[in-house]
Amino acid sequence: MSGIPMYHEGSRQLQDRFEARRLADRMVERIVHDTFSAEDRAFIESLPLFFLATADAQGRPDCSYKGGVPGFVRVVDDRTLVFPSYDGNGMFKSLGNIIVNPQVGLLFIDFENPKRLRVNGRASVRDDDPLLGEFAGAQLIVRVQAEAIFPNCPRYIHRMPLVEQSEYAPCAGHTPPEPKWKSAAHFREVLPPGDAASVTAEGDGE
Repeated sequence: MSGIPMYHEGSRQLQDRFEARRLADRMVERIVHDTFSAEDRAFIESLPLFFLATADAQGRPDCSYKGGVPGFVRVVDDRTLVFPSYDGNGMFKSLGNIIVNPQVGLLFIDFENPKRLRVNGRASVRDDDPLLGEFAGAQLIVRVQAEAIFPNCPRYIHRMPLVEQSEYAPCAGHTPPEPKWKSAAHFREVLPPGDAASVTAEGDGE
């Protein structure tokens, strides 16, 4: 059973308009849970991507794609999952939102064998997490305390194969290449101190 209310007045208005309130309540009774099952864990840890929804302190939303090698998201206990924050574009939209508003939504999708799982909960961002050293390339670790976990019907998921994993995804024994956009002068001149692309440019005498 979910640890948080699943519906608000907006949801109820539409459920009543389409005579779906009883169905919506049955969905909560039957499929919503607040602890990860063994099946949930296996599914989450098998995927190379997920989508992360956050909002700022005023409730303005943001949605971000997160990718890595399978296993980059880990379920560490029956209510907690963790994932690394890798080098990005310096905007910190998602993680910045988490700092001011911890409520998050995660959507896990398998496009090859259509299936999806949603996780809603509260997140925190840490630079001293004990798991930080276990994720190659991680700058920070995000921990999500699950409050509602539930599958969705996969019928509208388009079936698509994974052609290849991104060469930029960090993993043990692999040093990802620097993205080309960092070599542009208007970005290179403002890269953070010690950024690998900046160090490379200096070594090339640029």
